[in-house]
Amino acid sequence: MKIKYNLKDKFDFTLFGVVLILCVFGLVAIYSATYNHPTAHGNFEKQLTWLIFSLFIFFITYFLPPKFFKLLALPGYLLALFALTVVVFTGRKIYGAQSWLMIGPIGFQPSEFSKLAVILMLAYWLSRRGLRINSLKDIAIALAIGIVPVLLIMMQPDLGTAIVFGAITLVMVFWAGIDLFGLFVVLSPGIVVFASLFGLPAFVLALLVVLLGLIYFKRNLFTSASVFILNIAAGFSFDYFFRLLRPHQQMRIKTFINPSADPLGYGYNALQARVAIGSGGLLGKGLLHGNQTQLRFIPEQWTDFIYCVIGEELGFIGAIIVVALFFVLFYRLLLLASTSKDKFNSLVIVGILTTFFVHFVINVGMNIGISPVIGIPLPFVSYGGSSLLVNMIAIGITLSIFRTRKERV
Repeated sequence: MKIKYNLKDKFDFTLFGVVLILCVFGLVAIYSATYNHPTAHGNFEKQLTWLIFSLFIFFITYFLPPKFFKLLALPGYLLALFALTVVVFTGRKIYGAQSWLMIGPIGFQPSEFSKLAVILMLAYWLSRRGLRINSLKDIAIALAIGIVPVLLIMMQPDLGTAIVFGAITLVMVFWAGIDLFGLFVVLSPGIVVFASLFGLPAFVLALLVVLLGLIYFKRNLFTSASVFILNIAAGFSFDYFFRLLRPHQQMRIKTFINPSADPLGYGYNALQARVAIGSGGLLGKGLLHGNQTQLRFIPEQWTDFIYCVIGEELGFIGAIIVVALFFVLFYRLLLLASTSKDKFNSLVIVGILTTFFVHFVINVGMNIGISPVIGIPLPFVSYGGSSLLVNMIAIGITLSIFRTRKERV
């Protein structure tokens, strides 16, 4: 018996509507942040042009069959590695990172497109027949797929994007079926390193948590001891790797711990963003009336710090509406990943969800002072053509999968 679908079965209007509303918030904030700006007054028109073009590409992507994305996985991944290698040697440096390639007057970041390439490649590998997700070999290959781009991106260097790639890899491996102990082994060293940022007491507390985790999992003595030693080594090696970072990256980490340590330097943006959001009150100061925004206390706040524009001029109500829209987006993506009958499709959606979620958490976090300033844009809201285009392609892939969510590829 042939099943008939209505339009709602073929297109997720809720998800697409949320994306469009976020884009509108972004356009409004960009317009206000660049109004009468001496050098950025044309950014609103540029972003609007990119949005129209991105919507055109979105609909092309939407009508492509999901099988096409699986076929694209390997060549797309290899092309991404090539582009990331090229940008290390010939890229243009902007904001301290050599991460841009120029084609005539148009610049783009290969790392943005590489996110989709890594997602597709990981989904292809983790969904293949015969995969043993708890096999050390298969896990190592999956991790390598994500780590190789991270190493190339760190050579630019772009710490924020590298963190996004790491999160994509770990979450997709977990979604593929790795057991909790395997995930614990992978994540615990990172948690210990993060804790060591805050000094010896936090480092010791993190090790205690790791020890309690090992007791909970009840593995043999050799395995537990090896994992515990690995975590100790990760914590003590932090100082060495910290010295490998560029000076501006070191200062961003230091000012994350204590922004007032350099209030006129690397801590300036974080402090001013908090002032802007805090001064917005419940309803905000109104468009074009925010003191921090219109007097340009935060340089180029139409990019990474656009959320503070919304917080100051649209107030708590505007800021919380943006947060609510993102949570609706996350819920729709998680629901689709959970209900898709094809493993490849499900993994792709989880990778896209992770990308958006990590960007959201870090960007909003650095605007309100709970995460380091590492140059992560807010999806669909921050100014940036290549970022918007990639995000709309990701939504196009998502809704293409939505059309076939009840089928197996």
